[in-house]
Amino acid sequence: MSRLSLFNSPLLLGFDHFERALDRVSKISSDGYPPYNIEQLGENVLRITLAVAGFTMGDLSITIEDNQLVVRGKQADDTERVYLHRGIAARQFQRSFVLAEGIEVSGARLDNGLLHIELIRPEVESRIRTVEIKAGSAGSAVGAPDGSRSSG
Repeated sequence: MSRLSLFNSPLLLGFDHFERALDRVSKISSDGYPPYNIEQLGENVLRITLAVAGFTMGDLSITIEDNQLVVRGKQADDTERVYLHRGIAARQFQRSFVLAEGIEVSGARLDNGLLHIELIRPEVESRIRTVEIKAGSAGSAVGAPDGSRSSG
C-alpha cells in the first residue's frame, strides 16, 4: 500500500527533503531518556538542555549527521565498586534532533549534570531576482538553460 505524501501538490516543487525529514523524525526513538528542554533565547537562538547526571565530558559525544543533531552518552561500568543498591542507571543513550536547513551548533557545555547545546539560525537576507524571458524558437530544446540540446 502506498503512502499519501504531504508534499504531492504540483505547486510544491523541491520539498521532498521535508518529507525525508518528517520520516526521520517519526523513526527517532520515543524513549524519554535523557529528559531535555528546548528554549528559545532570542529570535534566532535556541538552546537544548539534556539532563545527563553522572556523565562526564568523556562519556558524551555530539555529532551532526545529515542535518540531524545526535547526542550520545556511554558510561563505562566501574567493576571495582560494590553496590548494595543501584538506583542510578549507568546506561547508554542516543538522542536525535532534526535541524532545519541553516541551523548551526554554536557550542556546547556541561554544567552541573546538564548538557547545554547552543543553536543559531543565521539571519537570511530576502532576495529578489529577475529572470530574463528570451524569445523561443519552435525547434529549441526544453530543459537546457542556454537552449542547447543535451545528449543523453
